Amino acid sequence: MSHEELMGLIVALGLGLLTGLQRETVKSGIAGIRTFTLIALMGYLTGLLATYWNSAWVIAAGLLSLTLLLLMANFIQSGEKEFDPGQTTEVAVLVVYLITAYMSQGQYSFAIVVGGMVAVLLYLKKPLSTFVSKLGEKDLRAIFQFVAITLVVLPVLPNEKYGPYQVLNPREIWLMVVLIVGLGLAAYFAHKWLGDSRGTLAAGFLGGLISSTATTMSYAQRCRQASQLSLLASFVIAVASAVAFVRVVLEIAIVSAPHAMQMVPPLLVPALIMFAMAWRLFRHIRTSENSVVHHPSNPAELGSAFTFAALYALVLLAVAFAKDFFGQAGLYVVSFLSGLTDMDAITLSISNSVNQGRLDAANGWKYIMVAGLANLVFKGGLAAFIGGKALARRVAVVFGVALVGGLVALLFL
Repeated sequence: MSHEELMGLIVALGLGLLTGLQRETVKSGIAGIRTFTLIALMGYLTGLLATYWNSAWVIAAGLLSLTLLLLMANFIQSGEKEFDPGQTTEVAVLVVYLITAYMSQGQYSFAIVVGGMVAVLLYLKKPLSTFVSKLGEKDLRAIFQFVAITLVVLPVLPNEKYGPYQVLNPREIWLMVVLIVGLGLAAYFAHKWLGDSRGTLAAGFLGGLISSTATTMSYAQRCRQASQLSLLASFVIAVASAVAFVRVVLEIAIVSAPHAMQMVPPLLVPALIMFAMAWRLFRHIRTSENSVVHHPSNPAELGSAFTFAALYALVLLAVAFAKDFFGQAGLYVVSFLSGLTDMDAITLSISNSVNQGRLDAANGWKYIMVAGLANLVFKGGLAAFIGGKALARRVAVVFGVALVGGLVALLFL
C-alpha cells in the first residue's frame, strides 16, 4: 500500500465516522456510525478499483448496489409505527459514497470540505428548521430578491468597459451591489434572529452593519423625546460609527485584497478611538439596560440596488473626472462630498481603482479617510440637530477625538 492510498483510507475512515456519529446520535434506523464508516470505505475502495480497471462503471455499480440496499431497508422499516419517511440519511449515504469514490483520484481537500459540510448540515437540522419557521413573506422576498440580484442579473451583465474614461464595467458595478446587499442582508437576518430587544452593545454593532447614519438618526430621535437617554444614545452611535469603519475595512479587503495591508491600518485609527470612547461611555451604563435597534428595511429591494448601482457609477465617473481635470485635490473634494451621505460607494470605487492600477494604494486610503471623516461630520450635525444639546455634547466629544485622530493619520501616515 502506497502512502497516498493510506492517507486516502484514513480520510475516508474519518469522514465516515464523523457523518455516522451524527446519525447515530439521532438514532437513524437506516445507517449509524458503523454503516457510514463502511460506506465511506466502500466508496474509496470502489474508486481505487475503477482507477485500476479504468472503468467508471465500477463506481456506477457500487452506487446502484447502495441504492438497492437503501430501498430494501426502507421497505422493511415501512411497516414499523415509528417509521420516518424522510430521506436525509439516504441522501447522506449516497453523498458520502460519491465523495470518497472521488477522493480516490487524489482530491482530498474537496472531499474533506464536502464531507464536513454534510456533517454540519445534518447536525444543524433543529437550528435551520427553527430559523425557517420564523421566516415571513417579507423575509422570503428578501432572500429571493438577493438570489435574483446575484444569480440572475450578475451573470448576464457584460464584462466590458464603457463610457467616458472607460471606467464603467456593468458586471463590476453590479458585483459591488451584490457585496453591499449581502452585508446588509446578513445584518437584516441577524436583527431578526436577535429580536428587537437587545443589549446596548449588540445595538451598536448591528446599527453599524445596517446603517450607522440611520442608527444615528433613530437614537437622536429617541433622545429628543427623552433627554435622559443621551448617554445610551451616544454610546450606540459611537459603536455604530466605529463598526462602519470596520465595514469599510472589510470592503477594502474583499475588493482590493493585495493592497489591504497598505490601506487598512490608517483607517483603523478613528475606529479604535471610537471603540475606546464607547467603552468609557459603556462603563457608565447599567449592563442590564436594553435598547432597540431600528427595524431595518429589506436591503435586497431592487429599487435600492439600482439606486446604489447608479450612485457607485456616478462616483466612478466623478473620481475619473476629478483626477483628470483637477489632480489629487479634485479627488479629495469628490471623496468629501460622497462621504457626507454614503461611505460604501466611494470606498468601493477607490478600492476598485487601486486594484486595477488607476490609483496608488498609498493615496487611495486617504480619499476613503476623507470620506469617513466627512461622514462623521454629517452624523455629528444630525445628532446635534435632532437629539438636542445633551446628545450633541457627548457626540461632539467622541467624534471630535476621532476626527483629530483621523486627521493626524491623514497628515502623518
